Amino acid sequence: MDTLQVIILALIQGLTEFLPISSSAHLILPAQLFGWQDQGLSFDVAVHIGSLLAVILYFRQEIWAMLTAWLASIFKGQHSDDSKLAWWIILATLPAVILGFTFKDMIETHLRGPGVIAITTVIFGLLLWLADKMSRDELTEYQTGWRKALLIGFAQALALIPGTSRSGATITAALMLGLKREAAARFSFLMSIPVILGAALLMGKDLVSEGVAIDYQALALGVVMSFAAAYLCIHLFLKVISKMGMMPFVIYRLALGIFLCGFIFL
Repeated sequence: MDTLQVIILALIQGLTEFLPISSSAHLILPAQLFGWQDQGLSFDVAVHIGSLLAVILYFRQEIWAMLTAWLASIFKGQHSDDSKLAWWIILATLPAVILGFTFKDMIETHLRGPGVIAITTVIFGLLLWLADKMSRDELTEYQTGWRKALLIGFAQALALIPGTSRSGATITAALMLGLKREAAARFSFLMSIPVILGAALLMGKDLVSEGVAIDYQALALGVVMSFAAAYLCIHLFLKVISKMGMMPFVIYRLALGIFLCGFIFL
């Protein structure tokens, strides 16, 4: 890839990883519009690492509090709001891990087409609108509970289907279960850490086994750009959703889905 491709794709990945608008839907657009080749596994690993570093840095205080509280709950039997939140995030991660390993081959074989992405972009956009409209806006992430955490985890597993959006599915489920918008977003972002880390490790393992040549300069640029875009995205998203809600993202998803459908099927 040339430098412009690296910058554009890294920015797309960083921005769309945490917005409820589907990163997979956006990553097919440059290829479809400009005839770009697939960016390759090594670049996917790099931009995921950039996004992972951004969410870890942004939530570093919460992560440290949860980690220390979680260890205290294991070794000292001391339970707190932070330790409970850590356990809920672990529980919410399990459905994506189990279903991902079970259906990975089927998803990659049958559900990665642009038509599927276009349709899921529209459907889950409508579900996000419904969830935002029906939300009771009552609970914080510390009031989630294990049942709600597990349900949000199953919503995250749905995002294995391209076009769904991991953040979109989890925020939709959290809103339907009564979480406040900011709490739903924070819980979704914290949930992303083990998922992105696991995906990066698996892709890294495949990369090592393939033994392909690596352009380290392009990868370093990809990490930096995706990190910057993801960090800015998290910050701004949490600042504005309490005022504007999810409707702008719903409208955007519907417009994008319709555009993709027209581009693919006409």
